[in-house]
Amino acid sequence: MTHNLKNNDFADITFGRKSIRAYDESVKISHEEMLEMIQEATIAPSSVNMQPWRFVVVESDEQKAILKPLVRFNALQNDTSAAMVLFFGDMACQTLGEEIYDQAVAEGKMPQDVRDRQLASIIPFYDNFTTAQMNDVVKVDTSLAAMQFMLVARAHGYDTNPIGGFESDQLAEAFDLDKERYVPVMVVSIGKAAEAGYTSVRLPAEKITEFK
Repeated sequence: MTHNLKNNDFADITFGRKSIRAYDESVKISHEEMLEMIQEATIAPSSVNMQPWRFVVVESDEQKAILKPLVRFNALQNDTSAAMVLFFGDMACQTLGEEIYDQAVAEGKMPQDVRDRQLASIIPFYDNFTTAQMNDVVKVDTSLAAMQFMLVARAHGYDTNPIGGFESDQLAEAFDLDKERYVPVMVVSIGKAAEAGYTSVRLPAEKITEFK
């Protein structure tokens, strides 16, 4: 994997990140670089490596017009960003389990017998999840990928804003996805900041932590 990073300063990437609402509208991101950032985001961990995250990159004016009424009070991000990346969790992610584990074997990262033994346990386990259980799993895992994407984007020189305010019951169908299978988790705007992000506060660690 090629990493075309403009910033490799961990402290700056992590602690300097701010949510940006207004972007430089002249900035565009090539499909090649967007796919590179998404690939780097998928290094995030997921339960038994089922990788339930799925991505829709909304970048054209026509598709942004469809998205705009669905992101509620986040129209500025939609209008000015280079793209809005929609993160969905695949409620049938285990259907790609064999492909994932076969790739691991082919690349010498997993012995065949381990692949066979693990899939024999994992697939039935996932198949027997309730809808609520699967929903929880894919949302946790996909949220990890979304956070990683925001940090990767910053390493590439871009800014982002995670958006949770959207019409969750309409988002999948608006972009031709099966709403029963693909659960919307987050929308992330990405581009180059046109204005500085707000500095915010955090509760002190001792207030929100217990040692037992």
